[in-house]
Amino acid sequence: MSEDRSSNEPKSWLNKLTQAFAHEPKNRQELLEVLREAHQNKLLDSEALAIVEGAIQVADLQVRDIMVPRSQMISIKANQTPKEFLPSIIEAAHSRYPVVGESLDDVIGILLAKDLLPQVLQDEQPSFNIKDLLRPATFVPESKRLNVLLREFRANHNHMAVVIDEYGGVAGLVTIEDVLEQIVGDIEDEHDVEEDSYVKPLPSGDFLVKALTPIDNFNEAFDTEFSDDEFDTVGGLVMSAFGHLPKRNEVTEIGEYRFRVLNADSRRIHLLRLTPRVR
Repeated sequence: MSEDRSSNEPKSWLNKLTQAFAHEPKNRQELLEVLREAHQNKLLDSEALAIVEGAIQVADLQVRDIMVPRSQMISIKANQTPKEFLPSIIEAAHSRYPVVGESLDDVIGILLAKDLLPQVLQDEQPSFNIKDLLRPATFVPESKRLNVLLREFRANHNHMAVVIDEYGGVAGLVTIEDVLEQIVGDIEDEHDVEEDSYVKPLPSGDFLVKALTPIDNFNEAFDTEFSDDEFDTVGGLVMSAFGHLPKRNEVTEIGEYRFRVLNADSRRIHLLRLTPRVR
């Protein structure tokens, strides 16, 4: 008897889903309402609903809505030597960097950090030319829709694009991860802090710090005496220092520490990079 009930479950689930869409939605808002009703009826879990909503709404967003602005770009100058630009690469811990000529508007290519590995195994040669390592740069306008950009990223196997404004100047950068995060939420990588800890030391001497770290825990970890009278978490302390909700890569200094925002959304800070100013 249990076998019969089990065999009917897929059909029952399909019937429920069909009933949920019995009233054909006439526009995107009605479609979202149907999906949310399906979630309330336990046909979709919260994570699936969030992903579907993100996929639908991403078509309403443009590159300018999510790009890293020009002022926060981390770039490499074409005339720099590895000794000059490697500290910036180590600190930022990104995988790709725009390489520029005379100015930020003169992007000549994209450098992949992994392409520098052979240079680490040999002494720097006078003939080193960073241009030999560059990949072609992709340029997109600020107004490009994210769903179109994602399709182009997939078709061309690109992961980063340089954003240009209406005058042809560089306005910022956008990556495929930036687009995907609009659909599936924050994407963790090898630099994220473990779930059961608040702080992760980095080889450079810096630290990754979760914004939700209680100030008491932070004080204990770094032998500091930040007050928790007004704020309970490091994120609240840092946001107060900024005076506004910061975007990714914004930097502020509190006491003997510099905080760089690594991950934030429209509501709160998620992850910080901490650099002791006195070592």
